[in-house]
Amino acid sequence: MPKQVSNVATDDYLTTIYRLHHDEGQPVIAVRLADRLDVTPPSVAGMLKRLLRDGLVTVDARKNILLTPEGLSRAEQMVRRHRLAECLLTEVLKVEWWRAYEEAHLLEHGVSDITEERLFEALGRPERSPFGYPIPGPGAPKHLSTTTLADLKEGEIVTVDRVFEEDERLLQFFDTEGIRPGVSVQVEQLEPYRGTLTVTIASRSIVIGTQVARQIWVRRAAPVR
Repeated sequence: MPKQVSNVATDDYLTTIYRLHHDEGQPVIAVRLADRLDVTPPSVAGMLKRLLRDGLVTVDARKNILLTPEGLSRAEQMVRRHRLAECLLTEVLKVEWWRAYEEAHLLEHGVSDITEERLFEALGRPERSPFGYPIPGPGAPKHLSTTTLADLKEGEIVTVDRVFEEDERLLQFFDTEGIRPGVSVQVEQLEPYRGTLTVTIASRSIVIGTQVARQIWVRRAAPVR
């Protein structure tokens, strides 16, 4: 079997750990990993033993799962290939935006060292995925905004930085409502007891549930000096 498709399960765990910790700013514990991967806790426990044995992760005193330098390097390689595949799908093949994550997951393991670099150049050296996530590589930011739409106050105006990419139905909702990276959003009204907030996007008012708002990361404008 070609090298790049021989360790799919291991790569999926490493990239999920990377996304939870680096992209979403969450501590990675076994139960959260099981929930995200939709597998049983015993399955996670078995894979963690393998990852620990291979020197790809460590587990600290609080049971947080951390990538080792080798594990991080491998995760970044796979995430880079996945996000380049997303760019290829949306920009060249014109696949619907909301389909790109799942389709790229099928392609990422088939990208080799040779095709990765040629794909990067052919796409014009993209810096971010269609969902707003940095493409790992030289110059990619180490820290991302952890502020979500649910963290804002009424009247605040922000820019969408990135959106949760792993739920196709949620992406369809974002696509329908025009919620994409780079879009300006103003918070009109917060209704915490209803669990909703009303926002304005392109002169349209949209009601969003708080749980959904937590999956939209935003950037505040830099203060004027």
